[in-house]
Amino acid sequence: MNQAQKKFGEPIEIVRKKVFPEMNGMVQDFIRNAPFVVLATANKDGDCDASPKGGRPGFVRVLDEKHLIVPDIAGNKLFQSYENLESNPRAGLLFLIPGCDWTVRVNGRIEVLEADGAGLSGISPDVFDPDDNTKILQGILVVVDQALSHCPRAFTFSKLWDVGRIESTRAEDPNRYWLGRWRDEMAKAGAPPLVIEGEQDE
Repeated sequence: MNQAQKKFGEPIEIVRKKVFPEMNGMVQDFIRNAPFVVLATANKDGDCDASPKGGRPGFVRVLDEKHLIVPDIAGNKLFQSYENLESNPRAGLLFLIPGCDWTVRVNGRIEVLEADGAGLSGISPDVFDPDDNTKILQGILVVVDQALSHCPRAFTFSKLWDVGRIESTRAEDPNRYWLGRWRDEMAKAGAPPLVIEGEQDE
């Protein structure tokens, strides 16, 4: 029993039993239908990182009840997750399906896969809207220690997928707004301006 459980109480039996040492059929099917996952890692000192990964549903490959492959598609080259995995080869994954208030969580041990190795053989980038830099650099094999489905409570609290809120947000062009804010912060930090192909000056 951890300190929070001592203070606030233990989970009920059905909650305790929902944590499995492998991925059951529901968890596997959820992952096959999920186009988005957050990969959480920490280094040996406990410094943490959470990295979003996306693609077409099924871009994370379910091999069997104990193994997943997450391809690493070329991005910003910070490789913070992989730096953490060098000293602490464990990770947690949170899978999401747009419009669905359920999530799936997987925790496990990690093996880094080389792009030209057998582990990633036959796997190509499976994404919407690929660009000239869409290629797999490497990947991770997840050996599952824990897998569980997570109830909708956080999503009903946040109304994350509420259609009215989504339409209202889209009308405000949030991507342009947050890109502008990001550029302002980068300029303050002395970074050179980012030129996006196809973007026109106003």
